Amino acid sequence: MANPYGIKTLINRTFAGRFFIAKLSHYPLIGKLLDALLFAEDDIMYLPADRSIPINRRLTDRQDMVLPSQVLDRVIDRAHHHWIMNFCICRDSADCQTYPKTMGCLFMGQAALDINPKFGRVVSRQQAREHAQRCRKAGLVHLVGRNKLDAVWLGVKPGQKLFTVCNCCPCCCLWRILPDITPEIGKKLTKMPGVEVRVTKNCVGCGTCTQDVCFTDAIQMENGQALIGEACRGCGRCVTVCPNEAIELALTDENFLEKTILRLTAAVDLS
Repeated sequence: MANPYGIKTLINRTFAGRFFIAKLSHYPLIGKLLDALLFAEDDIMYLPADRSIPINRRLTDRQDMVLPSQVLDRVIDRAHHHWIMNFCICRDSADCQTYPKTMGCLFMGQAALDINPKFGRVVSRQQAREHAQRCRKAGLVHLVGRNKLDAVWLGVKPGQKLFTVCNCCPCCCLWRILPDITPEIGKKLTKMPGVEVRVTKNCVGCGTCTQDVCFTDAIQMENGQALIGEACRGCGRCVTVCPNEAIELALTDENFLEKTILRLTAAVDLS
């Protein structure tokens, strides 16, 4: 079992240097070492905020339209073990003043039972659902899947039996390092299957979507218009903050729910 204070203190003190460490990953030997130690076999994705779905006109008339939050609900239902952190290590380390530091990660799978009890608590399926709902209501975005870094800093194993649900804000999310880290590592964090984000003709070039909104700095202003680049991971935050409703998030695959759950459960054993 990991030392609860030593590891937390180390992360608190080094968190500000994560961007520098990410840049070092571009040196081949350092990049391969970081990948092997902290990111091997990762498969994680952002789940778009429900309030950004659906824009796709072909799907809006369906009475059985599913939302991204239902992906997490299904995973929670399948998991046998649920564990909630008492704090968010990222917001705590960055001393976030905008979002609650007490809304920590949700972990699932057998390995979660080995997390030091001073970090959090075991909860029921219903409590796990309620925690996720509170995080969404607070404006946080779920980052879900298999993340080796969590297994390492929490000191638990096997990694294939730890499912991570981070509740991210744009100022403190660890994966703000994406613009700086080597693409070989960055590609392990992807869009949810079937998600497309696009700027419409309603864009007036106000720049709101570029102001500490995007987790991956994927939005730039070009010729007075917002331009979404390939770095976009489809979190949907830009959709929700645009004052002119000029950014659309579409679900282009009606089977996205099944495909997403299949991929996530293939990466992590939830039993």
